[in-house]
Amino acid sequence: MTPVTYISFGILTLALVALDIWQTRGGKITIKKAAIWSVFWFALAFLFAATIYLFWDIYAPGSQYTAEKATVSFITGYLLEKSLSVDNLFVFAIIFHQYMVPEHLRPRALLWGVIGALILRAIMIAVGAQLLAQYHWVLYVFALFLIWTGIQLARDKGEDEINPLPERIIRKFVPVSEQFAGNALTVIENGKRIATPMFIVIAVIAFMDVMFALDSIPAIFAVTREPFLVLAANVFALLGLRSLYFVLQGMMDKFIYLKPALSFIMIFIGIKMMLVGSEWEIPTAVSLLVLLTTMTVAVVASIIKQKNDAAQAIVTTDK
Repeated sequence: MTPVTYISFGILTLALVALDIWQTRGGKITIKKAAIWSVFWFALAFLFAATIYLFWDIYAPGSQYTAEKATVSFITGYLLEKSLSVDNLFVFAIIFHQYMVPEHLRPRALLWGVIGALILRAIMIAVGAQLLAQYHWVLYVFALFLIWTGIQLARDKGEDEINPLPERIIRKFVPVSEQFAGNALTVIENGKRIATPMFIVIAVIAFMDVMFALDSIPAIFAVTREPFLVLAANVFALLGLRSLYFVLQGMMDKFIYLKPALSFIMIFIGIKMMLVGSEWEIPTAVSLLVLLTTMTVAVVASIIKQKNDAAQAIVTTDK
């Protein structure tokens, strides 16, 4: 992959982030608007996949990947990162609830969260690629970590608690105001600059971004070890995250089988990673099929469960 490719993609990413900032200006985001933009970001990812298929020789001259393999790898990685990012949304909702972030300030908080995630994941992709190139055994470490995380997710009881470590560190060294001051991270009170609750919210989101990156980066390296495809899949998955949050904000409690689905996906990807290079290696197309099937079953089962519960409630009321 040439430096020109990365520089061009970096410029494209900045332009898309600017577009995301523009479309959320004013802080008011209706579910309809968020849904439209979610579809837009989803379609844009597949449009980019089409450019990979058509111009892969320009993107990566001399790559061992064919255009078809690169396209399927990107789509699979994108869908994987998109599905795993849904778990981010649940945590963001918990953070906003815990710190009582006003509705009109949430788009900006999410923006900082997405930017932080992009930077952290770019760093981890670069480091991960180097590690995997030099030390193949690191792949098995990532695989075990993914399987362990999937098991932990399955055992999670869903308590609404966020690790308070970032807040404790900030309050130890910096005084914090009691009230939000718009989107400001710091304010001046009595001649001294102090942090606002928004500063703590951003710090907690950044901390969680690191945790999510530890999950998602190893997962996508099981799909492809082409750094550009890993980076592109992460960028497009994260770009639509803010819009998706506002679509799902009122639906968080409805998809009750989402966490088990994510748990299964992470364990499956961990196993796939363990089998890389062996005679039992799982093809990328099969991974894509398993991913789509799992998420579809989770959503459909959740909807059916909700309808059955509603019907049961009506019957109980009638009695």
